[in-house]
Amino acid sequence: MTPSVPRVLHVITGLEHGGAERQLALLLRHLPVECEVATLTRAGAVGAEIRRAGVHVHEIGMRGNRDVAALPRLARLIRRGRYDVVHTHLYRACVYGRIAAWMAGTPRIVATEHSLGDGHIEGRAVTRGVRALYRATERLGTATVAVSPTVAARLRGWGVRPGRITVIPNGVDAAEFAFDAARRAATRRRLGIGPDEPVVGAVGRLVPTKRFDLLIEAVARLDGVRLLLVGAGPLRGTLQRLAHDTGVEVIFAGGTSDVAGALAAMDVFAAPSVQETFGLGVVEALAAGLPVLYTTCPALDDLPEGEAVADARRLPSDARAWAEEIRRAAHAPRDRTRVPPVVTGRYAIAEQAAGLVRLYRPEPVGSGVIPMRERAQDAAT
Repeated sequence: MTPSVPRVLHVITGLEHGGAERQLALLLRHLPVECEVATLTRAGAVGAEIRRAGVHVHEIGMRGNRDVAALPRLARLIRRGRYDVVHTHLYRACVYGRIAAWMAGTPRIVATEHSLGDGHIEGRAVTRGVRALYRATERLGTATVAVSPTVAARLRGWGVRPGRITVIPNGVDAAEFAFDAARRAATRRRLGIGPDEPVVGAVGRLVPTKRFDLLIEAVARLDGVRLLLVGAGPLRGTLQRLAHDTGVEVIFAGGTSDVAGALAAMDVFAAPSVQETFGLGVVEALAAGLPVLYTTCPALDDLPEGEAVADARRLPSDARAWAEEIRRAAHAPRDRTRVPPVVTGRYAIAEQAAGLVRLYRPEPVGSGVIPMRERAQDAAT
């Protein structure tokens, strides 16, 4: 008998520009199941993109982290929708979404942990209360997806049972980022970059753990290299002042839905972050045919021996070392059509979608998946 197609509600904290948000939008185009999305806050730019693709987006209207009135609204939505699966993304959505799905009696509750760093979650320091709330609500779910073995280890360190954790890495559509000379020229014109100017770029939220300050200090040691930062965040003003004080011309492009265009405009991709759960920007840059310099990237660091990526070089948090490698990479000849096999194989979005569908399907008796009543008893203890 052919199994029925499950109905899935994805619950996410918000849908502005961000790695988890872009990953969800991409995933929705590749999942062979019926999907809807609920955002706790406003839909934003990525929400508009998802709606244009024909996926229904519900806005819960949550006003803050402690707006508990959002919980019954979300539970009513889930109950009315009679979804087979609720799949949550990001910390606040995982906490509220798991509780609401459990209240609504959803058969399967899956969560993807995108942003659990070492002592940080979504760029903020982890407190004892944050960890306790996460652990308590995690027990209401069926399975927790870690986007890398590094995140799986952190979840185990938080006390999540190993048998409840499944590693399914983030995915990319390599064709979406394939180098396009016309796109490069158009993006450079829009940003005021000359056709032959060497450009080192980065993509990510402007937060302390990304270490874009180190990148500015490295570029300050170079002549004739421009820096392009793509992303928004609370450190923009601080980074602008640092750029002014060091005499570095930085293009602050803000958040964008055209990450592929921004990557096409670059000559070197830099990821000096010291806190990552996967490193999606690095994989996208490799798909765009860029040489990559990075400090921490589980997507590369967790690879088995024999799958090392020649186009990526790991560097310490030292501005002098970064300056030397940027100078070398920015002027080295490059074939932008060359994409490492790990991008088109291990990290292809179709692989991630297939892994999630297996989690969405009902498990046979004796599979080890915790039934609803037992999950409730487990959570109460």
